[in-house]
Amino acid sequence: MLTDKQILDGLIDLHIHAGPSVMPREVDAAEMLREAEEAGYRAFVVKDHFAPTVMTADVLQKHMATGKTQVFGGIALNNSVGGLNVKALDAAYAMGAKIFWMPTVSTDNHIKAHTGTGVKFPSSKGMTVKERAMTYIDADGQLAPEALEVLEYAAKKEDLIMGTGHGSLAEVDAAICKAAELGVTRILVNHPFYMIGADLTHMKKWAELGAYIELNATVFVPESKFCSTPMSVAKEILENIPKERVVIDSDYGQNGNGSVSGGLLRFIRMLIDECGLSDGDVELMAKRNPAKLLGLE
Repeated sequence: MLTDKQILDGLIDLHIHAGPSVMPREVDAAEMLREAEEAGYRAFVVKDHFAPTVMTADVLQKHMATGKTQVFGGIALNNSVGGLNVKALDAAYAMGAKIFWMPTVSTDNHIKAHTGTGVKFPSSKGMTVKERAMTYIDADGQLAPEALEVLEYAAKKEDLIMGTGHGSLAEVDAAICKAAELGVTRILVNHPFYMIGADLTHMKKWAELGAYIELNATVFVPESKFCSTPMSVAKEILENIPKERVVIDSDYGQNGNGSVSGGLLRFIRMLIDECGLSDGDVELMAKRNPAKLLGLE
């Protein structure tokens, strides 16, 4: 059986909410780099809903990283960067972005999901302009022109990952199907079982199209403030989706939610104990699959 050190050594986390951010965070990206290097991570991706993280990642990589751990950034196409704005995506990519996320906190689906929960978007850290709820398909399920333009751009960048974001099931499905049709080869389906409402039929279809299904620790770990999903969901996914098409990451970093690496380690231990993951499965889904997406294999 793998030790904790062996689990974390060489791990790649594609989903960490580290500051600086307008949302309160448990760690900033520099603190996360220190934590990741101590744990033995190979790489991690910094995600922010409101601003590109590629500049932060670039500075850390050049001036703080010791060579043990690589830091990557990206851009979420929310209202704060002009929405589905191909020019903003192009600028981020030119600066080294490895991933973009289709709209997250700006989607109508996300806003409705958080109405009445007490979670504020925008957060309380200085933002005052109300979110304009975004949808990017029409009544017939066709992608909006700006969404199509973004996917066409991504199809030309072989090393760029598309994260599917927080859109509705219909939006996410339309985006994945069109992206695959256009030739986007790196697609990460963000927590399809959480907020998106996808079932195994959808996930199987997306995996067959070449997408990777994300299992994110923060919604499964009982100690997490955002625990909302039973482990039976993870078990069902692992029994029905090829493990070559599954990525394990944390989605940690929220203020007061504890250690990022600790949360991810706890989740992987749960997967081993409750879902029967082998040492090879952990190696595949927490290290090799994310390495393929980042172009590090």
